[in-house]
Order: sequence, then structure tokens, then C-alpha cells
Amino acid sequence: MAMRLSGLMSGMDTESIVQQLVEAKSTKVETAKKDQTKLQWKQDIWKELNTKLKNLHTKYVSEMRFSSAYSKKTTKVSNDSAVSVITGENAVNGVQELEVKQLAKTAYLTGGKVQKIEGASSASLSALTKMSDLMTFEKDANGNEISKTLTLTKNDGSAVDISLTSSTTISDVLTKLKEEGLNASFDAKQQRFFISAKESGGDGNFSISADSEDTLKALGLNVVAADSDENGASYIDGQNAEIKLNGAKFESNNNVFEINGLTFTALSETKGETVTVTTQQDTDGIYDMIKNFLKEYNSVINELDKLYNADSAKDYEPLTDEEKESMSESEIEKYENKIKDSLLRRDSSVNSISSALKETMMKGIEVNGKTMYLSNFGIETLSYFTAADNEKNAYHIDGDADDADTSGNADKLKSMIASDPDTVISFFSKLSQNLYTAMSDQSKSVEGYRSFGNFYDDKKMKEDYDDYTSKIKELEEKLADYEDKWYAKFADMETAMAKMQNNASAVTSLLGGS
Repeated sequence: MAMRLSGLMSGMDTESIVQQLVEAKSTKVETAKKDQTKLQWKQDIWKELNTKLKNLHTKYVSEMRFSSAYSKKTTKVSNDSAVSVITGENAVNGVQELEVKQLAKTAYLTGGKVQKIEGASSASLSALTKMSDLMTFEKDANGNEISKTLTLTKNDGSAVDISLTSSTTISDVLTKLKEEGLNASFDAKQQRFFISAKESGGDGNFSISADSEDTLKALGLNVVAADSDENGASYIDGQNAEIKLNGAKFESNNNVFEINGLTFTALSETKGETVTVTTQQDTDGIYDMIKNFLKEYNSVINELDKLYNADSAKDYEPLTDEEKESMSESEIEKYENKIKDSLLRRDSSVNSISSALKETMMKGIEVNGKTMYLSNFGIETLSYFTAADNEKNAYHIDGDADDADTSGNADKLKSMIASDPDTVISFFSKLSQNLYTAMSDQSKSVEGYRSFGNFYDDKKMKEDYDDYTSKIKELEEKLADYEDKWYAKFADMETAMAKMQNNASAVTSLLGGS
């Protein structure tokens, strides 16, 4: 800001005079800034409300309009330590009998302790240990080293030879075994090989042989009897899991069986015990879905009513920086919230959305030739005098343990889900379809006003906000020009007065004045 020295000759407070002269134009700038601030607050409120509406629309209404969303079933077993069950959409209701005959096992070879031969290097055993430290290699008539051979035989009968030379390391052997599809490692602390199939089941069985028993013993891979004191390897055969379901035999290499919409995981052998498997409609699952939908709907409709019925803040305007200086943060927040809360009071878009939702929820729906309402399922709003302000359009479920207002009533909804699930599914899928259509109509794209999927005029608000920015800039420029004009006029007056004083002094001097 330019520094001005004024009123030196006239003695007038030109600064105050100019500010009074430009006050009207200053007010226009402040008014435009306040209107833009309120628009920004209004946008923020709509964005939050829009998010809630979209969540209701996409997460609940969109899903619940399809009958498949209600295909919730649950399966119980009489011995959950023997088998666990996951219920798929296509599972058939009924009671079945199951036995777990055997569990799947993974083929596993635990090697015996490997020891160095006499005269080997003193370094401790590791993956880098060479075969020359574990076994003796002979030479042929020409002095060439004669290699040794390990043979890996798989369950399908195929065999792979692994050549061993004096320079072959334990790591090299492990690499070859891994290349053939096995898990293989060497525990230097235990001085043992650990080799297993990558997957459980009989197909993973394998054996390791060699050109001589001494080669196997040198690597601790010679299999010995379980009760033997001889140093050697122990081997466990892999096997498939086996169950009987309703008398039919099923096998799996990994304890998991997918049968007719159910996924069984065998956990332990039943040893002659029969496990009862009961599949039925998941009453709680359908109930919870409807309950969660209504909870989300109530949150939205209560918010819409609160915004539409808000108290007026007609005499409240956003605070200027000067006004805020004399207030505490809590006072400022309280004052501004009063304005924010009223910004969508009697808003036509809020009323349109709210009315569409309420009318759809109240409308009757035909199910099997009979017109039904939410009240037929024990779902109603509270009486006008019982419901809290701005909660008079919220729905409550009779018998809902979480609802203090209706928890004591008979639970009609849960009973109907258990006794007549088809009617419940038909009603709520049609209700959701109607809501989906109503909400889609409210969030259609409107050229120049609204983007597709939004429930408010986001484009128009952004355009208006940008217009305010341009308008404020223009008003500020006009204000600055107007202010400069008045300062220039007063400056001219001061200059003229200075000249008059100089002239007067000159005349006085000519007349002999002092």
C-alpha cells in the first residue's frame, strides 16, 4: 500500500474523509466476499450430504434390489473340531452326514546327521560344504575322478539323476532338488537335510536312491526304520484326505473339499463318529442386512430433515477479520455454525430428494398378488409425539434389541424371514429397485448444473464461486481506483492551498510585513 501524507496544509483528516467517501464501495466488496464464503460453506455441506446419499445408493440400495443379495445361508456342524464349513450361494438346505476317514499328509524326508570324513577340512558344515568333505571319490585307470549319482524318483515313476563330484556342494544338491519341484533345505545347526513335497497328498510322494548305500549314508539320506537306533533318514508318505459324505467317498490332496455349494475343511479324523452338517437359511444375515440398510437410510433422512427444517439465520453474516479479533475461537465457531446450519433451510433440492425417499418408502408393493407395506414386517416410524425432532421419518424395527423405542415389541421381521423368506426377499428387492430408480432420477446429469451421480448442482455452484472470485477482483480494482481519485483530489487541494499561502507570504513581504 502506498504511503500518503495528507492534510498538511488544510489540517483536515483526509484519510478519514476518503474512507467515508469510499465506504459504500467497500461494503460491496465485503458483501461479495461474505456471499462467496457462504457459498463455499454450502458446497462443503452438500459434498458431505452427497457422500452419504451415494453410500446409501451404491452400498445398500443397488445391491439389495437383486434377490441374490438375500441368498444368505449358514451351515452348522455337530463337531467343529473335526470339520469346518463355508457356505456358498448355491448350497442346498438340508441335513447331511459326514465322516473324516483320514487327513492329507505331505511327503517328508528328515535326513540323518551328516558328518565329515576323516581328513576333511575343519570348517563347520554349511550349504557350501563340498562332497569331498563327506565322502571319498575314487579314480579310474586314467586318474579321472569317478562321480557318484543320486536318483530322485517321483510318484508318477519318473526319475532324475543328480551327479555328485568332489566339488559339488550341499547347496548344489539343494538347488537340483528344488528344480525338480521339492522343498529342500540344510540345517547347519542340526546337520540334516529336510526335504518335502510342495503340496500335500499322495501325488507328492518321492524317494531318493543312489549308486551305493554309502553315498546315501554320507548324506544322511538312507531311510531307516522308525524304531532303529541307526543314524539315517525318516520318511513319511504323503496321502490324500478322505471323507465320506452321505455314504459317498471323496478324496482331496489338501483337506479341502468343494461339494455342492459347501466347502469342507477336514481338521481331524472322526474315527467312526458321524458328524451332522445342517445347512439352512441365514436368518440373522438377512435381518442384519435389512437393519443396516434402515440404519443408513435413517441417518440420511434425519440429516435431510435437519437441514431443511433448520432455524433461520437471517441476520447473521460471515465475520470480517476485524470482527473476529474481538471474539474467542469458540465464539467464532458457534457464530459461524449458526449460519452453516441454516444454509440449506427450505432448500428445493433437499426437499426434492427427501420427498422422493419418503414417498418410495411409504408406497405399497405387490407381493404374490397382495399389496404390502413396511409395517407388515414390523417396520414403522414412531408416533409424531414420541419421535425426536427431525427423526419423525426414521424407521424402527419391532423387537430390535438395539432400539430402546421398539425392543420390547414382538420381532415380526425375524419371524417372517424364518417362516417365509421368499416374501421378505421379494418385498425388499422390489422396494430397493424403486429406491434405486428414485435416487437415480435425483442424481441425473443436468447440463451446466449437475454432474452425473451427484445429488446437488455441483457445476452451477462451482461456476457461481468462480464468478464471485472475478466479481470481487473487479470490485477491489474499482475501489482502489475510486480511492486513488479522491486522494488525488485532496492532494490537488493541498497543492493549491500551498501555492495560495506562498503567494500570500510574498505579498506580505512586499508590503513590508514580517
